[in-house]
Order: sequence, then structure tokens, then C-alpha cells
Amino acid sequence: MSKRNKKGREIDGVLILDKASGHSSNAALQDIKRLFDANKAGHTGSLDPLASGLLPICLGQSTKVAQFLLNDDKRYFVRGKLGQISNTGDSEGELNQYGSTNNLDENALRNTLKEFIGEINQVPPMYSALKKNGMPLYKLARKGIEVERKARKVSIYEIQFIGLEKDILTLEVSCSKGTYIRTLVEDIGKSMGCGGYVIELRRIGFAHFNISQGRTFEDIKGMSLTELDSLLIGSDEMLPNLQSIYLDHDQSCDIKFGRKIKCNELNTIQKVKLYDVNNKFVGIGESNNISEVLPKRIFN
Repeated sequence: MSKRNKKGREIDGVLILDKASGHSSNAALQDIKRLFDANKAGHTGSLDPLASGLLPICLGQSTKVAQFLLNDDKRYFVRGKLGQISNTGDSEGELNQYGSTNNLDENALRNTLKEFIGEINQVPPMYSALKKNGMPLYKLARKGIEVERKARKVSIYEIQFIGLEKDILTLEVSCSKGTYIRTLVEDIGKSMGCGGYVIELRRIGFAHFNISQGRTFEDIKGMSLTELDSLLIGSDEMLPNLQSIYLDHDQSCDIKFGRKIKCNELNTIQKVKLYDVNNKFVGIGESNNISEVLPKRIFN
């Protein structure tokens, strides 16, 4: 194998992947990296192995924008089974009885859901990637170790009730970053006196993208590199809410060499998209309150 093939192609762009259930986010990332023969790849916030749905994969220099996507809102389709709880919060964990579902009332459940709308406190699950003294919590959990976790504020924008059949609750949830849907389902179940855990989870919205725009690995695995490349979107398209700043020749040179530039149209602290003299996207800058823009993540 040649050195070039070992390194992979220098290709930039973002694939809106519809990850399959049963695969870790890292495994999905590596599959896409190999398929595109890309020299570098990263994702924008992991999904549980059980979960399916939107997982944007950044290739090449587009990995430089991944950190700016982590704060975006999400939307999930979720099915939860009531009456039991799981040590992982989903069907992959050890199940324990919690409370009876014999007297579940749909109206009472709908009222309970309203209590979870808005800013709420969530205690992150032990089976999560959060770290304690540098160790992921899920690794401690696998050893039977449980540590105290501080509650964190998250925002639930909408909970759409879809159905309740016997003990299976189906919802769509719009929420902020950092929300654990497994914890939400368990907390809703506990509020009803019966507990609950996730049996199906699908991310159907990510920032301004929806699931109809996602491509599964099965959809694309037989495509040529040319066909694959046509599926990629530009890094700047992932950041529609950032203001665009178009630079002249001198500003373009300065920003590429890591130097701050003067920009009279900006006088507040904000992140901005930067385009060079040829209208090519060159990265992310941050303005200050004295009409300057400092480079944050600049493409080579």
C-alpha cells in the first residue's frame, strides 16, 4: 500500500449520516472515514449504540468546525417501556421492577409531561461519557462503581405525546445540548410511579437538519468516490446562524497567518464565518467589542 493511501485523501466536507442502531458513534465514524478514504474525520457529538439517526461526520479540515456544532439543539423520537427501570437507562441494561402500570391514565401522563417542559435539572446517568477524575463514568459503572453526579440544567422545548399502548410510551422531544433522553424517560416514569427505560431512540433533528436529509451507510457503501463526494456539504452550511464576513486581500492574508484584523461592521463579541477575497470559506473568527476579528479555527 502506498504512503498516500495510508494517509487518505485530503477531502473537506460534512456527511449527514443516519447512524444505524447497534453501532457506536466511533465505529460509524471509522466506517465513513474508510469509505471516503479520508485523511481525517470527526463527529459532532456521539449517539448511544442503541440509538439511530442524525450524526454529522466532518471530514478533513471540516473537523475544525465540529466543536461549534456541539451546542446545537436536537430532536428525538423515543419509545419507552414503563413499569421497570434499567441500570443503563435503556434495554441493554439490567432491568428491575419499579412500579405497576395497571392504572396508567393518559390524561395524568399528559399533565406529567408538561412538568418537564422548560429548564429542568437532570442528573447524568452513570452510563455516560462524562468523566470523573479523567475516567469515563460508563467505565466505572461497568465495574459496579457509582459516584455522585451533580444535577445539570437542560432545556426541554417540546414533548409531543404520540401514543401510549399498554406500557409503551411514544414521544418526540426537542431539547438543548446535554439532555439525556434515557434520564428523561426514567424521570417521567418515576413521576408516574412506575419508572421507565428507553427501548428505541432515534435522533430525527440536529440543528437545522432533519432525518430526511440523512444517508445510511447501507445507502452509500456501494458508491464511487465521485458519487460520495457529491453528498458532502460545506462546513459553512453547518453554521447558518453565524454572520458571514467577507475579507479583502490584505485581511485574507492576515487572518490565514493568525493575525487579527480590523472589521468596522462588528462591535460585539460573537463568532463569525470568514470568507477570503475569492469568497471561499476559510474558517471561524471571533469579534471583540473594539471592531476586531481574531482567528479561532482557520482552514489551511
